[in-house]
Amino acid sequence: MTEFWLISAPGEKTCQQTWDKMMAATTRTNNLSTNHKFSIPDLKVGTLDVLVGLSDELAKLDSFVESVVKKVAQYMADVLEDSRDKVQENLLANGVDLVTYITRFQWDMAKYPIKQSLKNISEIISKQVTQIDNDLKTRASAYNSLKGNLQNLERKNAGSLLTRSLADIVKKDDFVLDSEYLITLLAVVPKTAYPEWQKTYETLAEMVVPRSSNLLFEDNDSGLFSVTLFRKAIDDFKHKARENKFTVRDFQYNEEEMKADKEEMTRLSTDKKKQFFVTILAKIRRLTRLKQMVTVTDRCLSLQGPLVRWLKVNFSEAFIAWIHIKALRVFVESVLRYGLPVNFQAMLLQPNKKTMKRLREVLNDLYKHLDSSAAAIIDSAMDIPGLNLSQQEYYPYVYYKIECNLLDLKV
Repeated sequence: MTEFWLISAPGEKTCQQTWDKMMAATTRTNNLSTNHKFSIPDLKVGTLDVLVGLSDELAKLDSFVESVVKKVAQYMADVLEDSRDKVQENLLANGVDLVTYITRFQWDMAKYPIKQSLKNISEIISKQVTQIDNDLKTRASAYNSLKGNLQNLERKNAGSLLTRSLADIVKKDDFVLDSEYLITLLAVVPKTAYPEWQKTYETLAEMVVPRSSNLLFEDNDSGLFSVTLFRKAIDDFKHKARENKFTVRDFQYNEEEMKADKEEMTRLSTDKKKQFFVTILAKIRRLTRLKQMVTVTDRCLSLQGPLVRWLKVNFSEAFIAWIHIKALRVFVESVLRYGLPVNFQAMLLQPNKKTMKRLREVLNDLYKHLDSSAAAIIDSAMDIPGLNLSQQEYYPYVYYKIECNLLDLKV
């Protein structure tokens, strides 16, 4: 778990004094958290009415942007499939890991000019992240369609002999072809029934060619047998075979159709490979019996397709936007609570997991003078285990939580 508490408190005589006071309370004697100053530039304040309205809008925007960040991260995990251990190292912000980005946060003046109003900055972020969300839906739909088609073809080339494709099992020499009178059928026979098949197949119908049955392939449960007979005996043979629990596959040897199936598999594999090389390499390795399957060397492991590159770039963009939203919320809420002129210190705390409750108590004691009503509510809540006052946690100091563990991965 990597959880941060982004808080602010009003400046004492100087903001440095506010920082020193918090550090003394949380680290110098009890090591409750690892702390960092959180730099927020001098933003345009605007009117009180605008700040009040913007506070609500930013809360909604915060939730939306967080959801997009998590969606992009989760889709990265879905696309990487067998390489999920690589997911976290691909989830970067500005080329660094998320913890480093947050603890060294600097406002991006180029993307979000501070000469703009707070509302304009929030609208820039909203438009940017909405576009990412829309693009993700389009790309995800196309990729999922491709993946689904490939999985369907893979299923046809695996599984039970009753359902799987036979194109990579049989060959031309197994069949009587171009005969006006004779035809070769394929029957799936349970392994336990091999003796029964050999004893009875010639008598399942009239006009079965004697000694024409051959075992072409077998899996753990069944075998695939060929048998040749006269065309006019097909229906009778299938009926009798069914009664004896032998399954005649509906299959006709057609080189053009079989070639088309293999080419379709190759095409889909190539398309998916373009999206992400590592995933398709694993698929191809499991399907090496398809002779015309595209061969991809281990060199592909170092390559990435456009979808993964897009996910990496736009995860970074969305995460950066999210932290800027947090900064905007701290600024707006601090002005609304502590008043003008702007004078507060934003601070980023990384709580030690075992001492989170104690850290909260220390902060409440340190800042309870800022809002006596909030302190009273917190004190009463502490006396009533399980009491959930509201969906939004409220403390006498400005507080927002940032959760960096965006995925629940089992790797």
